[in-house]
Order: sequence, then structure tokens, then C-alpha cells
Amino acid sequence: MDLIETLCRVALENGAEDLYLKQDATPRLRIKGDLIEIEDTVFSEDDMERFLGKCGYDGSPTKEADLAWENGAGQRFRVNVFDSLGTRCAVLRPLREVTQSMMALGLPVGRLQGWLSRNHGMILFTGATGSGKSTSLASCLSWVSKRFKKHIITVEDPVEYLLKSEQSLVSQRQIGTDTASFHDGLRAALRQSPDIIFVGEIRDYETAKAALHACETGHLVVSTLHSSNVSETVQRLLMLFPAAEREAALHVISRQLLGILSQKLVPGESGDLHLLVEHLENTGAIKKWLENAEINKISDFLAQGSHGENVTFINSIILAHKAGQISEETARSACDDPADFNRMMLGVSHGSR
Repeated sequence: MDLIETLCRVALENGAEDLYLKQDATPRLRIKGDLIEIEDTVFSEDDMERFLGKCGYDGSPTKEADLAWENGAGQRFRVNVFDSLGTRCAVLRPLREVTQSMMALGLPVGRLQGWLSRNHGMILFTGATGSGKSTSLASCLSWVSKRFKKHIITVEDPVEYLLKSEQSLVSQRQIGTDTASFHDGLRAALRQSPDIIFVGEIRDYETAKAALHACETGHLVVSTLHSSNVSETVQRLLMLFPAAEREAALHVISRQLLGILSQKLVPGESGDLHLLVEHLENTGAIKKWLENAEINKISDFLAQGSHGENVTFINSIILAHKAGQISEETARSACDDPADFNRMMLGVSHGSR
């Protein structure tokens, strides 16, 4: 058996999130956030060249590339190739089927199921890289596939979870191999009779505009942004539009946005990572504030505390700590302002400063 096959088998058996390869160096696995060496093993230059040949990699002007590979057991991996000080490296991530439910992940099940049951509109998942957005989204789309007879089209960079076609038909498309860009994939999806379109990330004006157009034409669009909380998400989405178009964009956003879920992963007392969430549902006065670009009023509203359909990070943190799910140290460090934690523990609301 080739060394790469052996390494991938070890990675899968140990539940590794990633396999790190560097030519003439010891491979490493990421397991529960930590990097662990595979001792007494060296991945040679010849091993690297053979592996990249299997991936169909024949060099890149930028010395980096996103690839896909399937091992002898039929397990698919996403592969990123890059150079480090002239030495060839690769990171492999196994594509897994969805196994965890929204409830098991700690997501606000009722809120998300309500949004996902709508026929059109936009749902945004946000958070830093590594905050679990891909896992949450895969769980949500899997729930839809089990319960509704819809066509779900995804445009991803890269595909991280394999979604099953159950009641729904799922068509997964990867940037670079199936379509050129998020914008191109989204525009093409509108001609592929979709009900739900998952766009891996809204990162530019063209994609943002196409996503809002898809909502207006009767589709449910689910996507992500790299923003840390609800208020920053609204600001970031708006700033993708030129100044001359922001008023029109706000009008559409105020009508089409269903909700925003922001998330963080922090160390849990059980030894696993614990999910913290902040979410906002676009109802009532929030629609008016969005249309009038009164983002500060949304921030102030959230700062007053939780309001049923809206939950703030600070409330999520306090609840997790009181339930014994995260330590006091973790809870305090998860707050943007640690003083907020102290105030909340004393029973002083965040909005009363």
C-alpha cells in the first residue's frame, strides 16, 4: 500500500480533521484542534510527487492549487498544495457525510428550521475561519434534504461535506472543477431549476448582487460571510455594494433577509469544542432599521439582551457557563469585552451601561 493510502487510513481511523504533508518531513494530523505527529514516518519528495500525480497536479504559476483526490477505499479528500520556503507541502481534508443533527451541534433548532422552511429569502451564517460554519450548514441542508422535495444546488470552495439526495435532489458544485467562481456558479444555478442555493461565501459585489437577485426571483439563498457578529455582518454585506447602490441594496436586504446566525467555537468542559451563537431574525422594527441604514439601532437593540427570536453572544456565553459547559476563564475570554461577563454574572444587563 502506498504511504499516502496508509496515512489517510490512519487519519480517518483517528477522526482527524486534516492531514498535513511536507516533503522530507514527518506528517501530522489535526485532532480536536491539536497537531499530532505520526511518529517514525517521513513523507519523501518521491512520495509527494507520486501523490500529486494522482491528484492530476502538473504545476501552477502561483505554486498553489486546490485539488480533489479519492483514495482506494472511495473516500474523497480536498487537497491544497503550496510551497513553504521552496518546499512542497499539502493539506488534505476528508470529505465526510453529515452525521450530526442541528440539536447535537447545539444550534437553535426551531429558529433555523423556521428559516429553512421558507420558500425564498436569505439566511447568513457568519464567524471566523474554524468556527464551524461548514458543519452547521451541512447539518441544516441535510435536514432539508430529509424532509422536503426540493432541488438544492451548492457552490462551494471547496466541498467539505458530502450531502445525500434523500427527499431532495442535491447538486454539489466545486469552484475550479465544476464552475469558475461563486458568481458564475450562482448565476448558472438560476438556470438549473433550484429551490435552495447554497453559496459558500459572499465575498464580492457580483456575488452579493446575484444572491439578492436570486432571493427576489423566488429562491432561498443560504451563504456565509467572514464577520464576527450580527451587526458586523450587516455592515460587511452593505459595504460590498458601491455607495451609489447601497440605498437600493438596503431596500432589498430589508425585505429578503430572513436571519443571521453568528457562531464561535470555544473549549468545552467535556473536552470537546462548545458552540456559542448569536442570532437575529429580521422581523418588525428591524426591517425598518435595515431599510433606513440605522445599523446602530440594531446594535443597540441587541445590546439590550435577548428578545426571544434574537440571542446575543454574551447571553449564550453566560448560559453555557451557568450550565457547566464552559469554564469561567473560557467564558470571560470569549467576550469581546471581558467586563461584560463580570456585569452579567452580577445580574447587570449588557444594555444598561
